[in-house]
Amino acid sequence: MTRSERIIWLAVSVCVGALLVLLWQWITAQRLVSPVFLPGPASAWNALLRGVESGVLIDNTLGTVRRMLYGWLLASLLGIAIGAFIGISPRIREYLGPGVEFLRPLPASAVVPLAIALLGLSETMVLAVIAFGAIWPMLLATIHGFSAVEPRLYEVSRMFRMSRGEVIFKIALPSSMPDILAGMRLGLTVALILSVVGEMLASQEGLGSWILLAARAFRAPDLYAGIIVLGGLGYLTSVIFATIERRLLRWQQRH
Repeated sequence: MTRSERIIWLAVSVCVGALLVLLWQWITAQRLVSPVFLPGPASAWNALLRGVESGVLIDNTLGTVRRMLYGWLLASLLGIAIGAFIGISPRIREYLGPGVEFLRPLPASAVVPLAIALLGLSETMVLAVIAFGAIWPMLLATIHGFSAVEPRLYEVSRMFRMSRGEVIFKIALPSSMPDILAGMRLGLTVALILSVVGEMLASQEGLGSWILLAARAFRAPDLYAGIIVLGGLGYLTSVIFATIERRLLRWQQRH
């Protein structure tokens, strides 16, 4: 995408966002929805500013970011390592494939009761649920990337008598990098969602508990302020990771 195209897309995005805010303002002005449940944009923005000035909203946001990153990093390490182990060998894929397919459809919510029973309503439980939910995009992407490596490259590695580690780090991993990064990007989104859900369940300090407590107390402006921060956080992490991804895969654009 050229620079002019990016500017056009940015302008269109800003216009769409402005239209949504205007629609929100019109709905609240016409009182189509009770202000108890849907405050105006100004009320939500003022609540956001109050939360930032007091520092409470910043602390909650940092708590969510910390859990998201810790869970995502744990899932990345495990997902890439296990995916490389499975994807590098057709025989291992044949043996372990059914087990992976059995566990893959399980939603993270299905393991929450088990995680609570084993770890209690603790920080460790939240991180375990985040890691379980975020590991699958990276695991499956790594398996697919390793299994899709050109077979001739493996033949060349055997000719040069390369070790298994050299094959992984010099051939399979660079070839699989686009798939792995795509899985990591999706896993980051899953980690953010599960961070909020885990905070709601375990009453841990974060945006999840901020939103839940605001909803219980009918503080609609605070609730929407938390949602705005959560949406901005998701967008910011996506943009940052997309930038990193483009830099890491710049070598592909030269070929």
